[in-house]
Amino acid sequence: MEKSNRETYEFYENGAEVGRLERGLGKVEAQRTKELLSRLLPKGKLRLCDVGGGAGYYSDWLAGLGHTVTMIELAPSAVEYARAHQTAAYRAEVGDARDLSGIEGESMDAVLLMGPLYHLLEREERLLALKEARRILKPGGLLISAGISKFSSATWAVSVYGTANDFLDDAVYFGMLEGEILKNKHIRPKEYPNFLSQAYFHTPEGLKAELAESGFSPEGLYAVEGCIWFCPTLQEKWENPESRERLLKLVRMTEQEPSLLGISPHFLAVGRKPEEGGEKG
Repeated sequence: MEKSNRETYEFYENGAEVGRLERGLGKVEAQRTKELLSRLLPKGKLRLCDVGGGAGYYSDWLAGLGHTVTMIELAPSAVEYARAHQTAAYRAEVGDARDLSGIEGESMDAVLLMGPLYHLLEREERLLALKEARRILKPGGLLISAGISKFSSATWAVSVYGTANDFLDDAVYFGMLEGEILKNKHIRPKEYPNFLSQAYFHTPEGLKAELAESGFSPEGLYAVEGCIWFCPTLQEKWENPESRERLLKLVRMTEQEPSLLGISPHFLAVGRKPEEGGEKG
């Protein structure tokens, strides 16, 4: 296993995803992602594949809505956790986004790639994961893929979240920023062992282009946390139902605004597999 893949494997094998979406900024990411999935997925009961499903947060939720869900995850411990904490039945298996040979071709109504595309540093590997997703989708099936903005660490460092430590004046942290902004590559410094493992940080346009190159017809880009995530009193406002709804309305109004997309830590790129007879390239 290559160093970058080993680092990612160990990061999730050690439980990084357990509970992440139930605390802090993860709550915003989770609510917004579920909101977008509810809007974007076709109506009716679907066959879904959640590739890189982590500890099963979205798989469990989708299964609870009545969908038939298969979750594929690289880290065995995360799969074990997902199996042990199901509130609705779904299939959870160890696997790799680049090789979904255990799943029949053209068998899924929709595929989620909520993590693999930012944990594959090399472009060829990301395109391979996208082509595997396309292979298992039915003609006309929907792909929903997540990216992390290459500006996310920089905006975090200058936001209220960075006030406890002066990251911008830390040469190590600033060196990490340069790699992310100039080369799109997040390389975790040894001085920050709890940071996200090595990753590829996209621009929204870059992720959309990779979908198109892999044979998908791009259908839209959506901010997840959007422009609200660095609100100085976010945690307090999130606990107040009226304030939370205003924050969410602000994100909804700006979720597809091109000039704001890159400021969101996460964004979703949506693509569709062409119908039979309309295959691309």
